[in-house]
Formats: sequence, structure tokens, C-alpha cells
Amino acid sequence: MVDDMGTFRIEVELENPAAPGERRVVHSALIDTGAELSWFPAAILESLGIERTKQARFRQATGEIVERWTGEARLYAAGTRTIDEVVFGERTDLVLLGSRSLEGLNLTIDPVSKRLVDAGPAPAAAVS
Repeated sequence: MVDDMGTFRIEVELENPAAPGERRVVHSALIDTGAELSWFPAAILESLGIERTKQARFRQATGEIVERWTGEARLYAAGTRTIDEVVFGERTDLVLLGSRSLEGLNLTIDPVSKRLVDAGPAPAAAVS
């Protein structure tokens, strides 16, 4: 889905890596390479039994500092999957797919077609 401002949103499926099998679909997650972590509604993460493992502080675009819980989730998007630390978003928080999740999924943004595409071979250490 493309927004008027040139950003775009995708559908993401979430799963609890500690109890695989049941998934929840998150519609309209905003692709945000400026956000390190992905943010999903706490109610969805809780419904999957995903544990709150640590509290972290985040600076929002307004400059405000907020504190939120994070936990581990398996994410499915654009035909691939990864496990990542995600934020338990509150009612007023945006639903975001952040840069760390994109990297874990090995996806990059195709700005012309406004979609996520395979980022190609991942870098690896060379033998000296």
C-alpha cells in the first residue's frame, strides 16, 4: 500500500519463536528505515504469548523520550522470515517495520516500485 507522501506499508506476520505455529497478521506496517526496532501493538504480541524481556528508551520524531518494553518475535514479510527484538507499542504508537528487521529479513527498499526486494548476498568475513 502506497501513502501520499511516498512512504509505503506492508503486511507482516508475527509468531512467538518460543511457541511456533500460531501467527497474527499485522496490516499496514509502515516501512521506517529511521527506526532501529520494529513496533507492533502490544495486544498482538501479548496474544501470541511473547514475553516482555526488557525496558528501553526511545527518542520519537518529536524529540520526546518514551520508555517501552521489548521482546523477541519471529517476523514474516515479503516471502522471508527472521527473529528480532520488537517493541510493545502502545495505542498511540505507530506500527513500524524498522531497519534491524529489514536487515534480518535481508530485504531492501525498491524506491521505484515501492516494495521490498531481496538485498542480495549478505556480507561475510574474508579469509586472510
